[in-house]
Amino acid sequence: MSAYLNVLVMLLVALIGVGCLYGASRLLAVARTPIETTPFLSGWEPNEHALSRYHARYYPLAMLFLAFDVEMLFMYPWAVIVATSGVEAVVEMFIFLGVLMAGVVWAWREGALRWT
Repeated sequence: MSAYLNVLVMLLVALIGVGCLYGASRLLAVARTPIETTPFLSGWEPNEHALSRYHARYYPLAMLFLAFDVEMLFMYPWAVIVATSGVEAVVEMFIFLGVLMAGVVWAWREGALRWT
């Protein structure tokens, strides 16, 4: 019975907290009614269409950044287990880095790293 009571108390505290935060946001808001017609740029009128703001050359560079970001996600756990796994883990990491290097070479050939 005590466990159910604890859950109910925690739920009540959470609901009171959310209600207090909602009330504080309504009380401290600059405008009482939110602007519904302009969904970005903090209510300013947009100067251009949302899909035409970035040049196409930024997309290959963004993909390159994501590839190396994901590489770091794989290298941290690999660094922890490489001592216990041995040569197989080293070979697998070099294959993975080779695939990433192929992506870098492709981006370089496409001109994603050239800014002028």
